[in-house]
Amino acid sequence: MSISEDDLTCPICCDIFTDPVLLSCSHSFCRSCLKRCWETGLRECAVCRKKPSKASPPTNLALRNVCQAILEARRSSALVDEKMNCHLHGEKLKLFCLEDKQPICVVCQSSKLHKSHECSPIDEAVLDCKSELALSLKNLQDKENNLRRIHMTSTDMPEYIKSQALETQRLIKGHFEQLHQVLYQEESARIAAVKKEEEEKIAEMKDKIKELSAEEQSLTETISVIQEQLEEDEIILLKNFKAIQDREKSIALGSENMSGLLIDVAKHLCNLQYKIWEKMLDHIDYTPVTLDPNTAHPCLILSDDLTSLHYSNQQSCCPDNTERFHISAEAVGTTPLGSGSHHWVVETGSNQDWILGAASSSVPRNSEISARPENGFWTLCFRDGEFRAMSSPPATLSVTRAPEQIKVHLDYDKGTVSFFDPADDVLIYAFTHTFTETLLPYFYTQSSHPLRIMPEKLLVTVLRQ
Repeated sequence: MSISEDDLTCPICCDIFTDPVLLSCSHSFCRSCLKRCWETGLRECAVCRKKPSKASPPTNLALRNVCQAILEARRSSALVDEKMNCHLHGEKLKLFCLEDKQPICVVCQSSKLHKSHECSPIDEAVLDCKSELALSLKNLQDKENNLRRIHMTSTDMPEYIKSQALETQRLIKGHFEQLHQVLYQEESARIAAVKKEEEEKIAEMKDKIKELSAEEQSLTETISVIQEQLEEDEIILLKNFKAIQDREKSIALGSENMSGLLIDVAKHLCNLQYKIWEKMLDHIDYTPVTLDPNTAHPCLILSDDLTSLHYSNQQSCCPDNTERFHISAEAVGTTPLGSGSHHWVVETGSNQDWILGAASSSVPRNSEISARPENGFWTLCFRDGEFRAMSSPPATLSVTRAPEQIKVHLDYDKGTVSFFDPADDVLIYAFTHTFTETLLPYFYTQSSHPLRIMPEKLLVTVLRQ
């Protein structure tokens, strides 16, 4: 059974009951309306004129709940009407302005504010907006999931950074210990050379002193003989003259030459630091490209000097940072390559599964894409015993022999990435492209046999002005 609003109307104020009270005669009134009537002095029912049995009538709870529900429904309906109508013209909102992104009425469409704007019906606009919001929601949810993943990874990052720092310090100390050993050996060898020359010069000087003493004694004796002859008779002097003269002429003073007896200090100290540095180059390797461990897939194992890598089935415990390749066994070099010419040689050896070349700095690290030019890769692939240029589509290459090393040459300004066999400098393949961003040396392998970046010979040139 439905209840009409007349049944819910106060007989005094003729409006929906507010806080209704129930009299003993079964009639109900608003508490405030009944109070005003009774204040006139007549305490009776305003409908049937019967006197109430109680001075303070009770609240009609059932009636109050029904009235509150009616009033709430009225307020909700008023709000809906207000939302569905234009606040400027009071007309129903039937259109959606595609330029201002807001609902409008037909009067708004004719006004100067929206006259030249493209509009669509509200029903169509709702569907379009829901589709856009659904897409936005998905993007935001993806970002939220990504942030949660990063946040989870970040909690372990401080400990990993500490271990990175300790390991890097250990390796630095190891390199310096090797250099210290080379310097110590060179220092010992040069000090030993000075000591050896000291012993030789002292022994030579002692021999010289003996020679000087013998010559001095011979001269003293000859002088004494001549002095004695000068005191002899003239005939005796003349008889001995030739013998004395021959004796004087026979004295050879070879010890007068005292040059070259001191230690050759200049030989030991001249450009000493430069000579040591030049000699140390024989113990130092220089590689034009080094690997960036922060980009390497967890299945790749890098050498301590960051010049070689190989694949391992057991993933390393490294953070899931944004620079790292997450999908396949890839890594890139440390230094971005821009204007100019760059080259590096990679020893492939027994590795039967590799991709080498150059990649744009902005290539995605968290999705699986082909290493082709349209994706920012210029690479050469060796797999299943075949060489393939990773062009679009990939091109199978024929080579007279399988090279054990591959030379990658990037001429950024000319826009070429070329691959050579360094044994005879024969071109294997070349890409041509107009580069718009810096490139990075690129490496991929799923082999346990390492790929190794070869060191280059250093030449020292002195510029004289």
